[in-house]
Amino acid sequence: MAVVKIVEYQGPDPHETFAWKFTDGTGRSDELSTWTQLIVREAQEAILFKNGQAFDLFTAGRHTLSTHNIPLLATFMNLPSGGKSPFKAEIWFVNKLYSLDIKWGTPTPIQIQDPRYGAWLPVRSHGQFGIRIADSRKFLIKLVGSVAAFNKENLVQFFRGILTTRIKDLISSYIVLEKKSILELNAFLNEFSTHMEETLRPILQDFGIEMVNFFVNSINVPDDDPAVIQLKNALAKRAEMDILGYSYQQQRSFDTLETAASNEGGGALTMQAGLGLGMGVGLGKTFGQVSDQMGNQMAVTDSGSCPSCRARLPQNARFCPQCGFQINRCPLCGNPVPEGISECPHCGALLSVECPHCKRKINPGMKFCPFCGEALCKVCSACGEKIEPQAHFCPSCGKKIERD
Repeated sequence: MAVVKIVEYQGPDPHETFAWKFTDGTGRSDELSTWTQLIVREAQEAILFKNGQAFDLFTAGRHTLSTHNIPLLATFMNLPSGGKSPFKAEIWFVNKLYSLDIKWGTPTPIQIQDPRYGAWLPVRSHGQFGIRIADSRKFLIKLVGSVAAFNKENLVQFFRGILTTRIKDLISSYIVLEKKSILELNAFLNEFSTHMEETLRPILQDFGIEMVNFFVNSINVPDDDPAVIQLKNALAKRAEMDILGYSYQQQRSFDTLETAASNEGGGALTMQAGLGLGMGVGLGKTFGQVSDQMGNQMAVTDSGSCPSCRARLPQNARFCPQCGFQINRCPLCGNPVPEGISECPHCGALLSVECPHCKRKINPGMKFCPFCGEALCKVCSACGEKIEPQAHFCPSCGKKIERD
């Protein structure tokens, strides 16, 4: 019976293969002898198997198989000490290199209700993780089985179901517990990756695998999904209204008047609409109320004109909706005021005063100068009452204040 004399790793790329069972050029894999030379490379371990049981483990180096370095197998088989004793056993090589580019992803979108907007959205996620075989014996016994080699594809196929289920649960629970919108999750990828790594690490440890890292590269929703399109359109509309300074109710009023103005017939519109809807004169009253409300809203929201382009400004607008010019407003009356003036041209309120000590512009009403720290209140020379620096007369005795 021919025996194998030299056993070393001859399998596929060790960066892609985690475990490989030795076979020589003739296909023999289990005909060994106690003089067999076993060569184990760096970042590898070799384990002898007999009848499906794992016995002795060898680390990097050159080993001559004998009873002193295969004691577990020798005891099991009663191998004689000395002489060329043939025996049958399999040798598995386990590559312990780091593999950092194992891809993962959700095969189908997960339906999750957005905690902020209440819409049900399909969520997808993908990323990658890195592993290293930490316990060769446990890895071979629990995972490899009867295959001749175990590579990345086998690993992904084996763990796809486990990882996908756990990842779906983690995404759903994270969104619900943290109350973060699905559309903004990409801003928390590092936090989310750490959360998932801590949960998935023990699962791989049970199979002798150490999880080196875990990354979530993206959490997204399909752009062509109807629910996603509707939500994004609504958010874009809300952003537009926030910029221009009006509300949804005002927008509906604009739409109502625009529809009425686009129809011919003038005053007959109310009667035509009332007859068509069975509402009669009541609809005319409704339109009248809408028109009155619209007029009041337009009167309230009209807040001066832009100093740059003279366009009408909505109430409290900080920027002109036509040219984008920044609007400075009086803190008392709210009307637009030119930049650099000290008094409001509409109500006369002081917009800024000058510190009498350092001569720098400061806001009215301050008790101390934020630049030099000096007290800003004056004392009336007649009655000794403290007065504000911008006052022209003493509030107690009425004496006119002389300015420096």
